[in-house]
Parts: sequence; structure tokens; C-alpha cells
Amino acid sequence: MPTSPHFAPSPSGEYRCRENLNLYTSSACTGLATQAVAGRQLRIIGAEGDAVRVQLCEDDYPAWLALSDRTLIEPAPMAYHAVRVERDEIERRIEGAIAFARAAMAQPHHYLWGGTVAPDYDCSGLMQAAFASVGVWLPRDSYQQGAFTAAIAFDQLQPGDLIFFQEPEKNRISHVALYAGAAGYLHSSGVQRGRNGIGIDPFTADGSEIGSRYYPLRHSAGRIMHSYQPGDGWNQ
Repeated sequence: MPTSPHFAPSPSGEYRCRENLNLYTSSACTGLATQAVAGRQLRIIGAEGDAVRVQLCEDDYPAWLALSDRTLIEPAPMAYHAVRVERDEIERRIEGAIAFARAAMAQPHHYLWGGTVAPDYDCSGLMQAAFASVGVWLPRDSYQQGAFTAAIAFDQLQPGDLIFFQEPEKNRISHVALYAGAAGYLHSSGVQRGRNGIGIDPFTADGSEIGSRYYPLRHSAGRIMHSYQPGDGWNQ
């Protein structure tokens, strides 16, 4: 595993976030890739210029950490150990994940590309945070969540399932929402589709102004059968 002279040696080979952390899309550290809430763990996998390449342990997500933020992480005494959660237990936790998303919607917030830390989320960041709040880890991005979940038909949707959307100009899934039952689906969306943050819309063609814009983009639906395990391969 690569090491860096900028960081104290870690007995586990991993580091723990002391505070909420911004991680970037490149070594220039100009575009937000994702965030890591305090307590998450990461490993250093490379370095370039004034940044180090890191990989988050819970979801295998790679990104760049600015060296100026190196004081925000510390050696982790123990390596991250994933607890696998199976479908029967996930079903008991779905209510809590939906409650998390509803509570996030009730707070002042806005849509943030790369956001996974309250109060500002992107679409897949909200899904990951909602399920992580009940101990169920998902992959980070919407297309990865689409590949990770078990495909179901739209008429089989149950609360806690994910709905995926795809923009016409995209070559893969580009948006994800959490199905909440008869009320519709919870999702964080940007101003280009009429909302700057989290809302709930019916899964119909004409149930709401925002929903009518997303409904033609529906791609597929997925059911979470187990929690993400490092090395599952969905974040490559």
C-alpha cells in the first residue's frame, strides 16, 4: 500500500476522518467527487502534486484528498470491518432509511453535486446516507447502485426500493430516488429540473410538475438485497 511522508504511519494501513471531509475528482482538487462524514475510514493509494489519491473503505470509492486537509484525518487503530446485512434485516430497517430522507427534506438545504453529508446531498448521496444511517452501505453513484441492486419491475415496487432514471444524452443511469410507497419517491434533484434539493413526487406521468419531468426518464427499479461489502466490485 502506498505511503506518504505527509501522514503519520497507520497501524491498520487506514485513516479515519476526524471531521467531515470533502474529496475531489482530480489532483487539482477543484471538483467535488464525494464527501466523507466524520468517522469514516480511507486508505491512501497514490499521490500527485498537492493531493493524495484515497479510497473510502466502506464503499471502495476513489477520490482525491487535498494535502491542505491532511489534519482532518488520523491513523485508524483498526482496519474497517464490514458487517453484512441481508434482505430480511434490511426490510426491518427500511422505515428508518425513509425517515432519514424525510428529515433531510425538512431541513434547510440545497442540491450539491457530490454531497453525501447533511444538509446538502446529490441524488445518490442521499440514498447512501439514508441507508448508512441504519447500518446498510450502498455503492456511491447512481449507476453503481443500479448495478448493485436486484432488478424488479415497476409494478413490484415496495417502500425502500430504488427507482433509477437516465437522461437521453447519458449512456448510463444518471439519477436515483427512494420509493416511499403511495406518497411517491424521495429524491434530491437540481435546478435544471425545477427543484434545488430534496422533494417527494408521485411516480406517475402527471402527478406533479417535477415528477412529470422525471417520469419519461424512468429506466429501472432495484431492490437492496444485502449491504455493500468492500471488494464487491461495483465501484470500479
